[in-house]
Amino acid sequence: MRTIEKIIAALPNLSTDELYHIEQVIHDLYRARHETIIFDDDYGVWTEWDQNSVAAEVFDLLDKTEN
Repeated sequence: MRTIEKIIAALPNLSTDELYHIEQVIHDLYRARHETIIFDDDYGVWTEWDQNSVAAEVFDLLDKTEN
């Protein structure tokens, strides 16, 4: 099993505190890797990838409603 599959399989078994800790580790990794971060606060990070993903979803929805 690939590493990502192992992580996904393990997540449902973690407590809320453990999930929070994992989330903080991921946020710290974004910061350490100097990813293109648009928004960064105590609640987490919002990256360029997040922004592009949401924009694509909105444009898809607009296209569907216009047709």
